[in-house]
Amino acid sequence: MTNSLVPPAGPQRVLALAQLANSVGDGAYYVTSALYFTHVVGLAPARVGLGLTVAWAVGSLVGVPLGRLADRRGARGTAVLLALATGLAVASFLAVRDFVPFLVAACAYASAQSGLAAARQALLAGLVSAGERTGLLAHLQSTLNAGLAVGAGLGGLALHAGTRAAYLGVFALDAVGFLLCAGLLARLPSVAPVTRTRRRDLGVLRDRPYALLTLLNTVLLLRMPLLSLGLPLWIAERTDAPTWLVSALFVLNTGAVMVFQVRMARGVTGRATATRAVRRSGWVMLAACAVFALSAGASPWVAVGALVVGAVLQVAAEMGQSAGSWQLSFDLAPADRVGEYQGFFGTGVTVARTLGPLVLTSLLLGWGTAGWLLLGGATLVASYAMGPATRRAAGREGDVRRAVPVN
Repeated sequence: MTNSLVPPAGPQRVLALAQLANSVGDGAYYVTSALYFTHVVGLAPARVGLGLTVAWAVGSLVGVPLGRLADRRGARGTAVLLALATGLAVASFLAVRDFVPFLVAACAYASAQSGLAAARQALLAGLVSAGERTGLLAHLQSTLNAGLAVGAGLGGLALHAGTRAAYLGVFALDAVGFLLCAGLLARLPSVAPVTRTRRRDLGVLRDRPYALLTLLNTVLLLRMPLLSLGLPLWIAERTDAPTWLVSALFVLNTGAVMVFQVRMARGVTGRATATRAVRRSGWVMLAACAVFALSAGASPWVAVGALVVGAVLQVAAEMGQSAGSWQLSFDLAPADRVGEYQGFFGTGVTVARTLGPLVLTSLLLGWGTAGWLLLGGATLVASYAMGPATRRAAGREGDVRRAVPVN
């Protein structure tokens, strides 16, 4: 793996540029969309929350069939079409004036995003050798964070302006970003579609070991809403730390992933190293949760110190878990069903984002220190269970694991 933060020239660099093209717009969209829909469109916050929950639930359901479409019809063409569809869905938000159009547009956006993620993974698998995938995914994660950070800054300018035109400019920027993404993906070599000989095959839906792996990964992904929701509420409700620390911890996390994710993924080269990385991340996350818990009831600067140390441990756990799970998700997917399997594995992100806020607020604000330790303990158990789950998935070869038997 290269020491550079920039991936090698060729398909890897084009994939990174495509990631950057749409992540800048996404960063601006994420920090402005809630206020746009509530303050400009006039939707009630509860309705916005309901609409987004429904939309991402729909997106998680369609990720598998759209991933299967990428396998069967060609990953590059499917990815390009879904990038265009995502841009169109973002542009449709400009015309939203009521809840029902908002719900339709949000469902289209979440579905296209979920499908695009699966198609991109299938495209990556077809263009990059197995030994280079985890390294490239680390590059892409760093690129994603860089783009989101730049986009968040642009979104902050729109929030400062506070005008309808500024908000609409953000949505236009995001839509154009996906158009650029589609253009870049179209420059990549094509990946031949997979020819199927079986008529009836539920594929990943019958692959119980892989489903177990996805479930365990979903538990580990509960860390995702921690930075955006769990910690801000904890800081405001349970500590005497200043509220500006929320922004500082976000910058710390984003910057660390940008700089160190590639390095953290360097040692993950196979199933054994991947499961070890996930196990280590479980212990580090448990330590992070314990340190976060110490911030309650402490003096303001002691609380700040504990929260910063906890955030450093948390991002280290995040990078190790990400690298390990990327490797396992590809290694244990059949070569002819990467898009389908990645679409299914990606539902863990949606489930974590949907259920995570409820779980974290109940644990952390309701149970305090005990909640932190329970969260850390659950992460540790799930990280250790990934080893047996991986061995079980790897032990079921060929059609026994990958397909429904034909009677």
